[in-house]
Amino acid sequence: MASTDVAAAEVKAQTTQVEEPAKVTRHQEVGHKSLLQSDALYQYILETSVYPREPEPLKELREVTAKHPWNLMTTSADEGQFLGLLLKLINAKNTMEIGVYTGYSLLSTALALPDDGKILAMDINRENYDLGLPMIEKAGVAHKIDFREGPALPLLDEMVKNEEMQGSFDFVFVDADKDNYLNYHRRLIDLVKVGGVIAYDNTLWNGSVVAPPDAPLRKYVRYYRDFVMELNKALAADPRIEISQIPVGDGVTLCRRNY
Repeated sequence: MASTDVAAAEVKAQTTQVEEPAKVTRHQEVGHKSLLQSDALYQYILETSVYPREPEPLKELREVTAKHPWNLMTTSADEGQFLGLLLKLINAKNTMEIGVYTGYSLLSTALALPDDGKILAMDINRENYDLGLPMIEKAGVAHKIDFREGPALPLLDEMVKNEEMQGSFDFVFVDADKDNYLNYHRRLIDLVKVGGVIAYDNTLWNGSVVAPPDAPLRKYVRYYRDFVMELNKALAADPRIEISQIPVGDGVTLCRRNY
């Protein structure tokens, strides 16, 4: 089954389950990106702490993204809220995002930054970004975003060679091709400032990191699992960073640069 068909089928299944009040309902968050064993508990978090605080442009973007055939790629609302709070806690101003999709995490970041904050955003597909651009413009934060279409590695290589760019980023969010996460890390560690933070998304990868070798996994989950596990081991052994792996969304690993 094609990835678009898988996404559509899963969203349809979630919608059907939500409409059955007599049963334990699955939460309504797109992509079911929660590692909580209780759907009811996750729905409680969303309805109590996340949705009431979600800015209207983010809500609109979430609803638009839910209709997209690849909606499983989106950042969950609770993770977006987490990122926004984290950015304010570290007083981030100059940031980078690798992997944008329709821009839910990007808009969460833009809303959290000061008016003169900047985001260098990279994605291979501008069409998806353009889907969320009207909500970004409505929120009044489009001026903070420098969107670049194309692979991130060539641009990162250029920035690493530029001494002025080294150590210039307060925060980096990576939610892109998992088979390149280590390649990104090798470059980002020089671009983020000492004391700055790199956040890698999907580091628990649908929980597959603890699945037995013969577990029935979707092809894309099985393919990327080894890359995610390799990243996790590398981050844990990297003395240049302090890390915390958090079970928010599909797993987020925060890396603070030590030196």
